[in-house]
Amino acid sequence: MEDQTRNAGGTMSKEQDTEGGKRPHDTELYVDVPRTRLPIVYHPIYNITFMGMEKLHPFDAGKWGKVVRFLKEEQFVTDENMVPALEASEEDLKVAHTKSYLSSLKWSAIVAGITEIPPLMFLPNCLVQRRVLRPLRTQTGGTIMAGKLAIERGWAINIGGGFHHCSGDEGGGFCAYADITLAIKFLFERVEGVATATIIDLDAHQGNGHERDFVGDRRVFIMDVYNCHIYPRDRIAKRAIRRNVELDWGTQDAEYLRKVELHTEGVLNEMRPDIVVYNAGTDVLDGDPLGGLAISPQGIIARDEIVFRAVRGRGIPILMVTSGGYQKMTARIIADSILNLHHQGLIGPEEGEGSSPKPIGSESSVSVSSVHTSV
Repeated sequence: MEDQTRNAGGTMSKEQDTEGGKRPHDTELYVDVPRTRLPIVYHPIYNITFMGMEKLHPFDAGKWGKVVRFLKEEQFVTDENMVPALEASEEDLKVAHTKSYLSSLKWSAIVAGITEIPPLMFLPNCLVQRRVLRPLRTQTGGTIMAGKLAIERGWAINIGGGFHHCSGDEGGGFCAYADITLAIKFLFERVEGVATATIIDLDAHQGNGHERDFVGDRRVFIMDVYNCHIYPRDRIAKRAIRRNVELDWGTQDAEYLRKVELHTEGVLNEMRPDIVVYNAGTDVLDGDPLGGLAISPQGIIARDEIVFRAVRGRGIPILMVTSGGYQKMTARIIADSILNLHHQGLIGPEEGEGSSPKPIGSESSVSVSSVHTSV
């Protein structure tokens, strides 16, 4: 028998008391959040600092804190109006991950391979857990929390997350936990009325983790726009992509934005999902050492606006995660993009009071002069 209850945040929850033991486990991640807080999730624990070892990977392991600092400087967020992320527990992680995979993370050598930081293999696992995996588990918890918030508020942003190379039984590419898969599975399990999801993955790399998790699952529609010449080139995962948009080396703004708009509109016209998970990687930026594309800061901001305008204009909830980005200026670009979404009325405090975003086709505020390009 299915028992449905609406929590204080307005989300209809579902609990299954079947003999098959399908009742979802107890979790602290689906907390009720006061309307005084924006659906923007963050915690200082996100940022990885560990004896300088984080600098051995091109990923800026402190970019999330920089994004928040820039947003605070523009007086858009404060510590009081953001939602503090909670760490995903082992039971939370088991919603998507196998026990054997989670156990493997107790070996420092395995974590060193996943994060691509070789010296970690020589450190006691207790340190690796506390200084590397705990921040990633907290970001993962943040994505799960933001999924619920997106349903309640119409939009949500996790300042971290987007670990799209991790699947339920394998990590890689600095991705140790499958936060996108987890957020969707939590919603399917726990929130009444959420039965379909669309993943729009615009990171420069193929999102092979969530793709492997949802191969053959018709509830999840995956659109992936990526440089087909770089990691991971995962043919098995590619079977899950229902709108596959492969880019060549050095793709620039005009072609990129045209394809993003064309295919985003096409995907949403083809299937209206109950939620969109938007993986907004900034490694498409010109000069990124791993992405191989040539998108300007203004192009990234315009891209995010295209996606939000298409999704919000249809009244579909959207969860955004920040994913990859390997240059120091990416934090500034992410912050500027979030500010632009606010200026366009696509996100912001007023959304909680029921106001609508500007209609599709209204004038964009994105301009060269309005974008910061240095930190």
